[in-house]
Amino acid sequence: MKTIRLGKTGLKVSRIGIGGIPIQRPPLDEAIKVIQRALDLGVTFIDTALGYGTSEERIGKGIAGRREEVILATKGGRRDKATTLEHIETSLKRLNTDYIDLWQFHNVSTFEAYQQAVGPGGGMEGAQEALKAGKIRHIGVSSHNIDVALKMVSSGLFETIQFPFNFVTCEPADELVPLARECDVGFIAMKPFAGGNLSDASLAIKYLLQFDTVVPDPGVEKIGEIEEIVDIVNGSWELTSQNRQKMEEIRTELGTRFCRQCMYCMPCPQGVEIWLLMYIRNLWRLWPPKEFFPWAKRVVESGKNCIQCGECEEKCPYNLPIREMIVENSEFYQRVAREHDANQKR
Repeated sequence: MKTIRLGKTGLKVSRIGIGGIPIQRPPLDEAIKVIQRALDLGVTFIDTALGYGTSEERIGKGIAGRREEVILATKGGRRDKATTLEHIETSLKRLNTDYIDLWQFHNVSTFEAYQQAVGPGGGMEGAQEALKAGKIRHIGVSSHNIDVALKMVSSGLFETIQFPFNFVTCEPADELVPLARECDVGFIAMKPFAGGNLSDASLAIKYLLQFDTVVPDPGVEKIGEIEEIVDIVNGSWELTSQNRQKMEEIRTELGTRFCRQCMYCMPCPQGVEIWLLMYIRNLWRLWPPKEFFPWAKRVVESGKNCIQCGECEEKCPYNLPIREMIVENSEFYQRVAREHDANQKR
């Protein structure tokens, strides 16, 4: 597979990486096989986070005996020195490694969080200490706020930036990607499929491959998914006029009011399966009715526990009206369920 230089880190990584959220979902033995298949296909960049449940442990098992083949990236979510050092130690143990190639501050999306991380007694002091000790080799950051990301890229403090980027959420192409290039900051594109909202993998991946300093890191949970993505990378990257027209149609259809499946709204204190409720319309299109309706019924039932506290909306980096969308998606389920029952009786 082709490689790309990850900014001032100097690391050479595969033209595509894999993200660590979905690998939590399959059974452990299947998750390990997915990771090993990715390595077999030439994928050398794997990104995860301490906050991604069992992801680090699974990746650690998947790369066992093959550590030197992988540029391993993870993230920690605290901003103070002491907890940052604790989180790095936890990640090292979970990943079963004695060093992390790229450690990133996770979801620094407000100027206050940025100042906490880089100020006196902040996480940057801990990261620099871990760097000197050889426990991490490079320092990066992830964000969901473009103004904060621009500030961090130009600060000179970070070697990489990870940010949502796809042909629907395409604003980074205007300023953030060019600035990262100018500052020699490696750019990692999270959410290349817009949180599962883009079903055409070829369009999604080819769009990002047009940017020669950007490393997409799609999340995968099945061997077939990584094989399809690698085939795209190894093929032609040309975007035809028909491709571009289809992309524009999808942009118009999705707009900006859709869930990217980042899961920062979770867990809900009332047990509402928010991120799944946000995904109901997508799965209605993708799943056969016999699979969709039993699953959706359970998810919609959890939505009845919502007390309209708004905690989820405070956590959402995309400022989505989650409470309103829960109601809308529950009503959508009730409507398609009634229509399905009526059709079954005919």
